[in-house]
Amino acid sequence: MLINRLATSSAFPVKLSLVSASLFLGLFFFLPLVLVFGVSLASRGMYGGITWIATWENYQRVLDPLVGVIFFRSLLFAGLTTVVCAVVAFPLAYCLARASRPWQLILLTLVMIPFWTNFLVRTYAWVLILRADGILNTLLIRLGFLEEPLPLLFTDVSVFVGLVYGYLPFMVLPLVVAIERISPQLEDAAFDLYASMGAMFRHVLLPLSTPGFLAGGVLVFIPSLGAFITPYLLGGGQKMMLGTLIQQEFLVARDWPFGSALSFGLMGTVLLLWFLLGRTSVGKDPS
Repeated sequence: MLINRLATSSAFPVKLSLVSASLFLGLFFFLPLVLVFGVSLASRGMYGGITWIATWENYQRVLDPLVGVIFFRSLLFAGLTTVVCAVVAFPLAYCLARASRPWQLILLTLVMIPFWTNFLVRTYAWVLILRADGILNTLLIRLGFLEEPLPLLFTDVSVFVGLVYGYLPFMVLPLVVAIERISPQLEDAAFDLYASMGAMFRHVLLPLSTPGFLAGGVLVFIPSLGAFITPYLLGGGQKMMLGTLIQQEFLVARDWPFGSALSFGLMGTVLLLWFLLGRTSVGKDPS
């Protein structure tokens, strides 16, 4: 009788969706999170692995100055990557949003093409481009711009280029959605009021595109902060970032408790920045 009432009730699909979502999040998000937190409070075994002896030592090690330097480097790289992606993505997103339907489809396909190839393969391609005998140095030498190859690979520049390349589409797509919602008549009205292109951008396009910048910033900043493939391959393991450190603690040093504590430190940093961003956004005057 109860099942029949639930089935005939209009709220039954909603309740079923909530139960399904709760089970999914519980099994594949909260349960692994609890397990990783439990590991972060354990001790490292003599030969690696886990010894279930509770300790706060792993979180004390997270506060080590050397780890702090790696945290700062990761934040700096992620922030710069987000800013550069925003600057580069906006003109492309504007052209894509204002293009006719056939051209819009072509440009959108070009933006999405990198996703058709594995991220690891694309990162290895940059190794072939940037190494001493790679495509870029060979081209510059043959054109007469260089006499000796530049040390491009295994530098901060190579890591930064790889991060921007890898996460640029995540900034373009939200900006396209935001710009498409801006009526072109608002731009025409600004020009009718004798606004210059720069004034129109500052007072019309930029404020109304803020949701796209925020969404794209989150999609770029968070994976850049925890990136490990790009710093490992393009930095040669010499340019340590937080994601690389976590990967080495798990797979090389086999110190799972410390790696788990670093993971929670990374997650706490992201949540803190998200909270501060939310407070800043709420505190802004909408006018």
